[in-house]
Amino acid sequence: MPKIEIPPQITATRLTQALLEEQNEELVALVSKINENYEYWDTVKYKSLPKNCSAEKLWAYVKASRLKQQISVWPKYGITLSITNQMQRHCHEFDMNFGTARMDDNALPPDAKEHFLVSSLMEEAISSSQMEGANTTRRVAKDMLRKQTKPNDKSQQMIANNYQTIQFIVQNQDKPLTPELLQHVHKLMTEKTLNNNEDAGRFRTNDEVVVADGITNEVVHQPPSYKDIEPFVADLCRFFNHEEQTNFIHPLIKGIVIHFMLAFVHPFVDGNGRTARALFYWYLLRRGYWLTQYLSVSRMIARSKKSYEKSFLYTETDGNDMGYFVSYNMRVLQQSFNELQTYIQRKQKKRLAANTYLQLGGINERQAQIIQLFADNPKAVVTIKELQNKFFVTPTTAKADIMALINRKLVTEFAFNKVKKGYMRSEYFEDAIKALS
Repeated sequence: MPKIEIPPQITATRLTQALLEEQNEELVALVSKINENYEYWDTVKYKSLPKNCSAEKLWAYVKASRLKQQISVWPKYGITLSITNQMQRHCHEFDMNFGTARMDDNALPPDAKEHFLVSSLMEEAISSSQMEGANTTRRVAKDMLRKQTKPNDKSQQMIANNYQTIQFIVQNQDKPLTPELLQHVHKLMTEKTLNNNEDAGRFRTNDEVVVADGITNEVVHQPPSYKDIEPFVADLCRFFNHEEQTNFIHPLIKGIVIHFMLAFVHPFVDGNGRTARALFYWYLLRRGYWLTQYLSVSRMIARSKKSYEKSFLYTETDGNDMGYFVSYNMRVLQQSFNELQTYIQRKQKKRLAANTYLQLGGINERQAQIIQLFADNPKAVVTIKELQNKFFVTPTTAKADIMALINRKLVTEFAFNKVKKGYMRSEYFEDAIKALS
């Protein structure tokens, strides 16, 4: 984890002065810009400063502006959050894009929904595991998950566990969180991957667990005592299930709070990060944000892992101000949604191109996509198993699709060995396709 510079201490007198002092337009605009991404002292101190304003004075104005919007999130540990305009804007956009109002019928093609859902769940499982040390390629991991083969090592086991856990959450998203269910989720996530397998699904029973820098071994976070775990989990379940809620917190922010608090308290010996991200995913699904299941949030986090780690450290270093963590996660969600939009556009384009081959007559949409595959990749080879997984059909249906194309002399069959067969475009393929142009 990266080292964090401690920000200058702002005295109560200086903070009060900053709160009451009338600020010029230039300073107000600068503070507002800083709060858009909830910047920390290590970037604020390098800002181009207004006249008669030092970096420390600017920081006092930033802290004062955040104090005005501050709410208590988790009083026992002094966790607070300042709701900025940018956060509220993100929450509104999230509601518009991810909420219970469905995307229009053409947004995500029906024939692509199940395939993309499974692909997204795989990406989430792989990225979340790789962040925690799983060392394998995405191709190998996806191949293992698609073929449902037994994991070969700890890294593959982590990914298989993560995938199984996410599937469990999707199937049980409407259930209320209980301590037992939290332990079950952790066990699904960590079984056969911990130094002591008995720790899977079991709360820690000592204070020996710390969060340390992977290179320097320097302790960067000392979780609360294990004696706090039982009451914390009870509070977490109430928070998750919306019991005794006195102040409204937007579901997006609540989900991020749940993610942060599980990682902060560290109730398990290991696997807290994976479990925290799974709870975030679960909470948003439970609140009706159905599109979340099509996003691979952990893939976006993995691409900016240092920023993810810094958002934790900034929070703890700056008086347990969760704004850093909330702001970071909101940006990640936006990036994930942008990727989804790009995918949808690409899928629609491919679908339109494939539909051209329906003009051949007697061709269904799956077969049109197979033809498109061979048109785009002349050397491509497919198997019945691959077609079965691609289109989520039975082996019989996949075989029938490919045999019909063989009968049309568009595809030819060859043998890999005595058992396995492959399929590629035939020597007549190009002439058949040219007839359409």
